[in-house]
Amino acid sequence: MPIQIGDSLPNFKAFKQDGTTFTSQHIQNKPVVIYFYPKDNTPGCTTQACSFRDAYQDFQDLGAEVIGVSGDSIQSHQGFQQKYKLPFVLLSDENRKLRKLFGVPTALFGLIPGRVTYVFNASGTCIYIFDSLSARDHISKALIALSAKK
Repeated sequence: MPIQIGDSLPNFKAFKQDGTTFTSQHIQNKPVVIYFYPKDNTPGCTTQACSFRDAYQDFQDLGAEVIGVSGDSIQSHQGFQQKYKLPFVLLSDENRKLRKLFGVPTALFGLIPGRVTYVFNASGTCIYIFDSLSARDHISKALIALSAKK
């Protein structure tokens, strides 16, 4: 069942871009934006990641963490993060367990992994979901959702 507004942040574990383990316990008691994207180093995904990077201080000012998730390898994430100086965590979901756990749909007849942003408040409750292949609006909509719940 896909995550819906009002649902709790699920427990999960995945590898970060540096190869260390990340668990959902790392983000307890703080707002978090978890965005799923199709692939490192593609035009839309690079635009989205760099937009999150450019607005990262705005998220930090709201007490929120930003986490990007795709099916790319740890090594791919490491290169992507370094190339674009991304200040936030990227999680490798090569086995698509996180995508399934969150219920992220595929796009274009199942050919492309979906692009969905989830916003959770400090209590771990989902307060906003934005599902759009368009990479541009995810950042502003997440900031508005976080600001509205302050």
